[in-house]
Amino acid sequence: MTAHRSPAERADAGPPRDRPIETYPLPPEADGYPLVGSTVDVVRDPLGFYDRLATYGDVVRYETVIDTFTALLHPDHVERVLLEEPDRFEQYDFEAFGLGIDPEGLVDVDGEQWQRQRTLMQPVFTIDRVRSHADSMVEYAARTAAEWDDGQELALNEEFSALTLQILTRSLFDLEIDPRETDEVIALAARAFNEQLDPRNLTTFLPIWVPTPANRRFKRTYRAYRDRMDELIEQRRRSDEEADDLLTTLLHAEGPEGYTLSETEIRDNMMTFMFAGHDTTSLGLTYTFLLLAQHDDALARLRREHERVLGDERPTTEHLPELEFTERVITEALRLYPPVYMLFRRVTEPVVIGGYRIPEGTVVTLPQFWLHRDERFYDDPDRFDPDRWIESTEEVPDYAYFPFGGGPRHCIGMRFARLEMKLVVAVLARAFDFELLSDPDPDLSPGVTLRPDDDVRVRVSERST
Repeated sequence: MTAHRSPAERADAGPPRDRPIETYPLPPEADGYPLVGSTVDVVRDPLGFYDRLATYGDVVRYETVIDTFTALLHPDHVERVLLEEPDRFEQYDFEAFGLGIDPEGLVDVDGEQWQRQRTLMQPVFTIDRVRSHADSMVEYAARTAAEWDDGQELALNEEFSALTLQILTRSLFDLEIDPRETDEVIALAARAFNEQLDPRNLTTFLPIWVPTPANRRFKRTYRAYRDRMDELIEQRRRSDEEADDLLTTLLHAEGPEGYTLSETEIRDNMMTFMFAGHDTTSLGLTYTFLLLAQHDDALARLRREHERVLGDERPTTEHLPELEFTERVITEALRLYPPVYMLFRRVTEPVVIGGYRIPEGTVVTLPQFWLHRDERFYDDPDRFDPDRWIESTEEVPDYAYFPFGGGPRHCIGMRFARLEMKLVVAVLARAFDFELLSDPDPDLSPGVTLRPDDDVRVRVSERST
């Protein structure tokens, strides 16, 4: 499916070794306004802004009131940053949001601390360990199906938010929660995190120390969540019983030379996995069913596959290899609507990309949403076509598709998320018909994740089997 090219064929083969880096020009700079640069354009239309940047080329510099950025608009440049030279591009610290949460989680740390954490956690996310959660995923999906009534109108984003939060809470903490309970701390924290970083809220752009009602509310919820994490860690340390969850695994994990995670690292990583894993998967499912509700032919093919492979059985890990069309549907949904729609890295030393010098300290942006719809690499890129992922149908460069990032810092929970999506689709798509009631092409709100501006509403009808 992906096209592997020799260095001579790449858009970015790196600078000649005998040419000083200072002799390379800076990238072309997008027009902006005095003092604020491109800030207004970025805030007004964060996704469409990249169409304008592309008129300048594949490497484009722009200024905002927050930082100096360079957009990289070719898969070869993305591959350079994520896979080939990741040590020259560190994680971007979103201090502008001022939240200061999870500072020692895997997503935020760099260098030796990141390497130690990743080494300890990698065994937790092997195929076999991830698949051990499959029965739980299917059980929660079946419960959701049982709760839906024939003819009921639903907001898919809300339903999948509740479902994925239940699955994740069981996998992380071995806890059973009701996400709709008004006093459920974990559910409240998940909602508060998304609301606090929603760009439609003006308070998103104010530091957390500004005493607005929203900031005070977020800090109260966040403190309650941290206290709950500390309580769970202490309970698990004292318990003689070993639960089959991520928290227990991290508490007992030991790396080379006896290295273990500190309590702060454990707590921050549990919070990272909760916030990162919940929202992205629920959005992925929302967009998958948004697309299926509009494409009866794809939904019919999906059901024929489920009937052939599953029969009357619940899906299990043994069925997964045969659910090929289901896999392609999910892959295509994540192409069109990647929940993580852009990655950021800060340059740690001057580099040359695409013939341009990028100074130390510059933030490079890697826009999944834009590259996933780039007509240079996809035929009819805005069309939902799961069959484009059949081997040899199209030749796509490796990093023209990267919904889970790439390289050594690719999303460690990728296998978990894809398994969860595949099993949930297999349970719900054969149980219900979906009539779309809201906009088939919803406005999108690019905050921390790519969310629909409004609820994705459907009417579900039970299917006779």
